[in-house]
Amino acid sequence: MNTMTTFTGKRFDPIRITPDDICLEDIAHALSLSCRGGGHLKYFYSVAQHSLNCAAEARARGWSERLQLACLLHDASEAYLSDIIRPIKGRLTNYLEIEAAVMEKILDKFGLSGLTEEENRKWKQIDDEVLYYELSRLLPDGQDLPAPRLSAQPDIAERDWRKVKTEFMAAARALAAS
Repeated sequence: MNTMTTFTGKRFDPIRITPDDICLEDIAHALSLSCRGGGHLKYFYSVAQHSLNCAAEARARGWSERLQLACLLHDASEAYLSDIIRPIKGRLTNYLEIEAAVMEKILDKFGLSGLTEEENRKWKQIDDEVLYYELSRLLPDGQDLPAPRLSAQPDIAERDWRKVKTEFMAAARALAAS
């Protein structure tokens, strides 16, 4: 079987994903149930919560709502492909190609196609900085990791996934509407 079934019941081949296959609720649901760091953290901390923190950091820096939405959705492909930890992801070149193709369709769906090189650099910078902040606090031995200075205080509290899902959907709708 080459198809997946999403939370909302959509069925499609993720390798041949189209913008019509993409659904905000599916993204929010899957990311709110996906644990960062391959699950090797002190407690459950979701990809959706990380994404909300990235969007909040972009907002605190005074960046455009377009960049805030890009930060919120930067891991959205993981809703369809799953999260793969960074040390492995970079070695799976075919995965990177698939991920890029899925992200292209997601960005198109949410009006973010054509992000500039500078915009991509900015959301990647926030992703990296929030990652190091999270790992310095959420890994059992992460206290020795360098944690960058952030403009917002990331919410790394253990939270109910349902509330994170609702917050993610509300943030995406608000940012996409602007």
